[in-house]
Amino acid sequence: MDITHSEFEIAKVIELPEDEVQLWRVDLEAIAADESRWRNVLSTDELTRASRFHFPRDRESFTASRAILRTILAGYLATDPRGIRFSYSEKEKPLLAAAHAGSDVTFNLSHSGGIAMLAFTRRREIGIDVEQVRRDFDVEAIANRFFSAAEHAQLAELPAANRFEAFFRCWTRKEAYIKATGEGLSLPLHQFDVSIAAGENNALLATRPNSSEAALWSMRDIPAFSGYVAALCVRGHDWHLKG
Repeated sequence: MDITHSEFEIAKVIELPEDEVQLWRVDLEAIAADESRWRNVLSTDELTRASRFHFPRDRESFTASRAILRTILAGYLATDPRGIRFSYSEKEKPLLAAAHAGSDVTFNLSHSGGIAMLAFTRRREIGIDVEQVRRDFDVEAIANRFFSAAEHAQLAELPAANRFEAFFRCWTRKEAYIKATGEGLSLPLHQFDVSIAAGENNALLATRPNSSEAALWSMRDIPAFSGYVAALCVRGHDWHLKG
């Protein structure tokens, strides 16, 4: 589902079957300037976080993306978006607080450049990442620092012109996995391997030290706006994507 204008309104109730992962794409550049509207939805602590951003664009993007998160969750929970409460894992992954635990809704959010992407499901861990494809950095140096040996070898086999997009495919897949596990960057990025090939539906290739962990997850590319790549990682395989 795409949100591309500030007049966006959510249905009172959104159905979320247990075998679905629902994907929402948000054009932040189209909606972020309507900041006063989005501020009305946020909690006090979110407004405090927003005020810490130095650049107006960053503040507006944060405000809009959090307000959209609340608005969509309100549709799943059939409640007022302003009344939604969050808790955070030890590694700062946002979760619904105990007051909403009976819904079993899980979610994840990522934003980059001018877009945000949100994914929602029930009773399963989930992680999403989106990145704007750039070409203003040393691909080899960054890959050598953060990628596993197998991923670096895959990248090195590609023609130079194809390495930037492949780099971001790899990066989003790795980010989606560490977000889904809830471990964040405390999970070393070289401790698991992903494919960098386009269109992979089972992109998590290997996990260490527990090699059986890889089979527990689904990892795939997901459609993003032009100039961006995105990946989704979900625990289990008995689901389908909507959005």
